Amino acid sequence: MSFREKLGAARLVPVAPAEPVQALPEAPPPPAVASDAYQALKGRLHLKLIDKFDLAALEALPPQTLRQEISAMVERLLQDEAAPVNDIERRSLIRDIQHEMLGFGPLELLMADPAVSDILVNSWRQVWVERRGKLELTGVSFTDEKHLLRIIDKIVSLVGRRIDESSPMVDARLPDGSRVNAVIPPVALDGPLLSIRRFGHTPLRMENLVGDLKSLTPDMALVLEGLARAKVNMLISGGTGAGKTTLLNILSGFIPAGERIVTIEDAAELRMQQPHVVRMETRPANIEGRGEITQRALVRNALRMRPDRIIIGEVRGAEAVDMLQAMNTGHEGSLTTIHANSPRDALMRLENMIGMANLGLPQKAARQQIASAITVVVQVLRLIDGRRRVTSLQEITGMEGEVVTMQEIFAFRQTGVGAEGEVEGYFQATGVRPKFAERLRTFGVQLPESTFDPQRMLR
Repeated sequence: MSFREKLGAARLVPVAPAEPVQALPEAPPPPAVASDAYQALKGRLHLKLIDKFDLAALEALPPQTLRQEISAMVERLLQDEAAPVNDIERRSLIRDIQHEMLGFGPLELLMADPAVSDILVNSWRQVWVERRGKLELTGVSFTDEKHLLRIIDKIVSLVGRRIDESSPMVDARLPDGSRVNAVIPPVALDGPLLSIRRFGHTPLRMENLVGDLKSLTPDMALVLEGLARAKVNMLISGGTGAGKTTLLNILSGFIPAGERIVTIEDAAELRMQQPHVVRMETRPANIEGRGEITQRALVRNALRMRPDRIIIGEVRGAEAVDMLQAMNTGHEGSLTTIHANSPRDALMRLENMIGMANLGLPQKAARQQIASAITVVVQVLRLIDGRRRVTSLQEITGMEGEVVTMQEIFAFRQTGVGAEGEVEGYFQATGVRPKFAERLRTFGVQLPESTFDPQRMLR
């Protein structure tokens, strides 16, 4: 059996990759940059371990037992090698080899860090992370390019995807819901690239956005909660990493438990809290170019599944037509996200997506579909200091001629930048009382009279 085949067998062990190593809680963090001698020793021990282990029996062992077996085997191999390592290096070797056998190698320590929201591998030598909205270069590296390729192959194979020269780009997900994108040569000119968008083990709640992160005010949170309960169709707009999916997850938590929810995503990452949820995920074409399942096909199929609400992770193509029709035909309270820089841009993008369906709809008809289907657009933004804010909440009020009309209900007003680069500003109601306030009242959502008072400048 070749080394690649043995590694392929080893990766079938059903162990959560982001789980911290429990067998060695006292293991120190790795050195800033591992020495060549350390890397060479680790590589030799890893190869010997694969040769000595009965890989076919790995799946039968509980994770904790398997970690202990690996630890004991590494200890024996170190004795056989008579390697001059100190106690710290010995424990680091055991930990690193456990990560290689059971997880994602050098990435495991980053995956276990709750402060890391993004892991960006630019090459086998260079790994960046995002912490609290800021990018940082780490001392983590891989042994070589082949090592990075093995880790990428392990990640994508967990969800039945493949990556090779004929299909050099792939989207996948980790067992904890984190989103993964990988690109390999010949598309990636400087070697394999890997991007991991992480999701916390404990999902954020609305009180976290209001109190801890200060992404919006209590009044805005109350309105958003009411909109979700009152089955108002909402579009969450924002740029990459602005927190669209996080906000979508939080809003979905306010959907009553008695409703049937169908979720549609490219890579499953939504975490519904309700008991009646069915999830669907797109599928890429196979090596012959067949078998592709698009979001549009899934939206059409969802209409036959008796959904109360349809939640689309992100609308990005011709499925926009079917989504808008679903919102207009009884599936109220549906939610989705879109990449756009402003609420007005979001509507323009939707209009362009309708054109991608090649239905020949006149421009005015497409805008009428948008105006009648969507009630609220929520704009989220990652500011220059890395913090996320809900910068605008706007209501679509209808059409005037051939223009979709909107009115802003809440806004974030930036006033400047502090001495340490932090964005200064405040949230404010515009003073407009929205039309959806009456719908909220009929659904039993009572808002204080001061909710839309423009004199209330908050934070």
